[in-house]
Amino acid sequence: MTTAEPATTPQRADFAVDAVEPDRWPERWPDVVAVPRVSRPRAAVAEAVVRRALRRLPLQARFAGPGSAGPGSAGPGSAGPGPASPGPAGSRTVGRGGPLLEVHDPKAFHARIGAHGLVGFGESYMAREWDAPDLVGALTVLAGHAAGLVPAPLQRLRPLWALRQPEAERNTADGSRANISRHYDLSNDLFALFLDDTLSYSAALFRDLPASWDLLAAAQHRKIDRLLDLAGVGEGTRLLEIGTGWGELALRAAARGARVTSLTLSREQRALARERVHAAGLSDRVSIELCDYRDARGTYDAVVSVEMIEAVGAEFWPVYFRALDALLAPGGRVALQAITMPHERMVAARTTFTWIHKYVFPGGLIPSVRAVEDSVRDHTGLTVARRDAYGAHYAETLRLWRERFAERSEEVEALGFDATFRRMWTFYLAYSEAGFRSGYLDVQQYLLTKEDAAR
Repeated sequence: MTTAEPATTPQRADFAVDAVEPDRWPERWPDVVAVPRVSRPRAAVAEAVVRRALRRLPLQARFAGPGSAGPGSAGPGSAGPGPASPGPAGSRTVGRGGPLLEVHDPKAFHARIGAHGLVGFGESYMAREWDAPDLVGALTVLAGHAAGLVPAPLQRLRPLWALRQPEAERNTADGSRANISRHYDLSNDLFALFLDDTLSYSAALFRDLPASWDLLAAAQHRKIDRLLDLAGVGEGTRLLEIGTGWGELALRAAARGARVTSLTLSREQRALARERVHAAGLSDRVSIELCDYRDARGTYDAVVSVEMIEAVGAEFWPVYFRALDALLAPGGRVALQAITMPHERMVAARTTFTWIHKYVFPGGLIPSVRAVEDSVRDHTGLTVARRDAYGAHYAETLRLWRERFAERSEEVEALGFDATFRRMWTFYLAYSEAGFRSGYLDVQQYLLTKEDAAR
């Protein structure tokens, strides 16, 4: 949502886990505290694009202050749909009705979007320049209309205005370690506050929807058990897990009698997962290693990888799938869980630096179903034998995490995470939930098989 001026170099966000006094906010959150400087033409174009998009959507966008409707609003006698209407104290409202998006500081809001597009949109929320009583509802509307928010002429100029991913965040061996650490090494205690007792950080599989918190742990076990069943894991299975998390899948596989090698790049996750394995008395069956998938060795009857491909990066998808193939014994099975997005949107966004990259998952890219299946076909001898989607279950999983995070806000603060971090994390969970509720995102379970050469 910016003009075709040259894109600036994106700055990644780093935040330590210590208490932050207000006078240190500029140090911790420089791009939230400071509104970017943009030229008047660029800000005006951003405002016009924003108002044009919002006028057509089933929501209400209320802009504070007299005269804030700006050049993008449709006044009396204009041709566009959804004319702007006066609101309280001189505010102006656009949209077709629905969830409320309330912009408290229109000038800063448009400046951020003009300078940094959707990164600026998220930073504006973090800066409290806009809010929404039903944040998920408002973001669901935006996600459901994502393909049409930016006019086609500006979409064609995307390489000129969109921020590009930093070279340092490429998922090389060193880059992957740094990217993973920035998210998963934040604090085991932080994740424990909003995850259930299984410490599972991926989509659960419920019996019925909507779900409730007391059913989440069982739904996570149902998801894990289904993946283990797909992979044919049982007594004596040599299982490789790529992406340990905090160890729940390894524990359940070992309880079936499998011998598990689990790989992670997170030191925090490895430490806690090892503690959990030891406490369960399964150390003789489970080995948790700090190891990149590219460095894995051995031959395995089954490989399971849960929502790890999103951190691989498109550049390395062929390498990842070739590794699965090379590590899998003839006749073996791979169970893969992956978040997916529409192929056309994935192609358009694959080199773009987004708010999620900057603040949550550096270096990541969600693949499309087509990208996964093309990579398997073009780079391996594996066969996609089955695919099942259950995106609605991820929306419910995220809702439960988001509500739990809100309920335990004081405990999050006690860990040293300041109010801006908590607002950022809330936006991340709501933003993700909206993606699944709108259907823009989905989650798949794949079964990949390898022919048994002996047959």
